[in-house]
Amino acid sequence: MRPQEKPEIARLPLFAAMNPEEREIVFSASFLQVFPPQLVLFEIGQRSDFLHVLVDGMVELFTTNRDRDTTMAVIEPVRSFILAAAYTDMPYLMSARTLSASRVMMIPSSVVRNAIDKDMAMMRSAMRELSLGYRGLVRSLTDMKLRQSVERLANHLLLYSRKCGGANMFQLPMEKRLLASLLGMTPENLSRAFGALIHHGVNVSGTTIEIVDRDKLEGFARPDPFSDVDGQ
Repeated sequence: MRPQEKPEIARLPLFAAMNPEEREIVFSASFLQVFPPQLVLFEIGQRSDFLHVLVDGMVELFTTNRDRDTTMAVIEPVRSFILAAAYTDMPYLMSARTLSASRVMMIPSSVVRNAIDKDMAMMRSAMRELSLGYRGLVRSLTDMKLRQSVERLANHLLLYSRKCGGANMFQLPMEKRLLASLLGMTPENLSRAFGALIHHGVNVSGTTIEIVDRDKLEGFARPDPFSDVDGQ
C-alpha cells in the first residue's frame, strides 16, 4: 500500500474510529493488488477469505442464474464491499468483477473478525455498515416494485446529478448496458426510457446527460425524501 493511501483508507467509516494500534494491525496484515478489467474477484458460493476495499477503479457485484446475470451494485472508490460474508464466514451471495483496471486492498477475513471482536468502535462501525446495506436493499426493492422503468431511470439520473454536486450536465458513471441491468431493464427498454425522458426535461447524447428542466424532471420522478437519499 502506498503511504499516501493509508490515511484515505483509514478515514473509511469502518476504520475511522478504531484504536490506532488495532487499525495498524489490520493494515499490516493486508495487501494491495492490481487487477485488470473484467477479472472475476470471487464467485457466488465461495467462502470469503478477504474483505475487499476498492482503492481505485470500479467493481460490479452481480448474481447469476441459468447462464443469465444481473447487476446488483456498482462499487466506486474508496469503499469496502461485502462485509457481511467476511464477518459471518459464510459463502458469498454475489459475485464480483472489475469493470476497469482496479486496485483493491485485501484484508484477511479472520483479521477483520478479530478486530471487530476486540475493538468496540469497529464493532459499532461494522453494525452501521451492515445496517446501511440492509437499508439500501429496502430502497432497491421499493424502487423495483413500486416504480415504472422510466421513473426508476429518472430518479437515478437525479441521484447521479446530486453526486456531481447538483450539476445539470454530467457523464453516466457506467455503460448503458450496465445501467440497464442495475435498474432491472433490458438495453432496449433503457433506450426507450431515455427517449421518454426527453419529454420530462432530459437531453441525452451518448453517455452525456443534460437536465434542461430540473423542476419538470423532479415533478415526474417524485423522489422520496426518505428512500431516495443515497447512503442512509
